[in-house]
Amino acid sequence: MTLEEQIAQISDPLDKLPPILKKNLDRNLCTCNEVLKMDIINAIVNGATTVGEIKKQTYATMGSGCCTQQVERLIECLCSPEKAK
Repeated sequence: MTLEEQIAQISDPLDKLPPILKKNLDRNLCTCNEVLKMDIINAIVNGATTVGEIKKQTYATMGSGCCTQQVERLIECLCSPEKAK
């Protein structure tokens, strides 16, 4: 599946992210294990709600752990209840 198809499939969850977190979806968030930001977002959208679950599904955070804070932020944004409009 192309990046464009992945983005189209989860466009509603991406709306929960602040603009800064929508950047570089096609780049590695986890550089140690070469895990794309989009792969981590897909794991969260598909039910991974903890860093441990993300680690099991994508291997992100298993190297030096320097991406852990970014993964936590994505979980926080994507798993938070929607704000009343």
